[in-house]
Amino acid sequence: MQTQKAVFKGILLPYLLLLPQMVIIVVFFFWPAGQALMQSMFMQDPFGISKEFVGFENFENLFKNPEYLSSVGISFTFSFFVAGTALTVSLFLAMSASHVYKGELVYKTLIIWPYAVAPVVAGVLWMFLFNPTVGVVAWLLRQMGVTWNYLLDPIQAFALVVIAASWKQISYNFLFFIAGLQNIPNTLVEAAAIDGAGPTRRFWTVIFPLLSPTTFYLLVMNIIFSFFETFGIIHQVTQGGPGQATNIMVYKVYKDGYLGLDLGSSSAQSVILMIIVIVLTVLQFRFVERKVEY
Repeated sequence: MQTQKAVFKGILLPYLLLLPQMVIIVVFFFWPAGQALMQSMFMQDPFGISKEFVGFENFENLFKNPEYLSSVGISFTFSFFVAGTALTVSLFLAMSASHVYKGELVYKTLIIWPYAVAPVVAGVLWMFLFNPTVGVVAWLLRQMGVTWNYLLDPIQAFALVVIAASWKQISYNFLFFIAGLQNIPNTLVEAAAIDGAGPTRRFWTVIFPLLSPTTFYLLVMNIIFSFFETFGIIHQVTQGGPGQATNIMVYKVYKDGYLGLDLGSSSAQSVILMIIVIVLTVLQFRFVERKVEY
């Protein structure tokens, strides 16, 4: 079977087609990243009127700051729990929905709906559910003998933002897992069943290896989501507290830059955050992808 290829008569048209996307990348990624890198080299007053070149001093001060180092550790822990929870639950839901034939469209639509919810709104929803005074889930926990108050308990606050962030990301993962499951030939699963493999063994030896490219992609996207796109949830639910329990790196950039008006330190933090995510992504492609079966 021959495949048709697009052939351009001149070199101008391909570049014109690429131009809008390249403009977006330059304006919304390279330009802000370049400005952040430049600002990280200066010590500025809160109003940005005067500034002094200090080189890498802002970076040195950050790595000497116990509060910042704690924020780094919290961010990695938060990312681990969010990615692990979201991937596990979404894969379970996708496997369950793939075996539903009557009313499957309804089930899939209901699971996909949360993807349309903004992170801030997701934070508000879970904040009301777990509110120590009027929250339904908090009331149920009290009936079970659990003293719940995420406003005072660091572990409970961390658990709440992990739940909210994971719930927000489950729908995104579910879409890709459903698509991946639909591309797995039923003949392979049926052959494994005929050979005597049970449901668990069929999943680990047939289904999951064939889903590994999808799982790998979602792992990368969930880690990026945890580091960058959970700001709205943290800001709405805990604002980095209690204490520093949920003060992840992206929220500390906001607190130091927007609230503390320390523009140099905030810019240095944003550069470090960007480098960490790039390094994590490269390491995943370098090592984790080796176990991916295409």
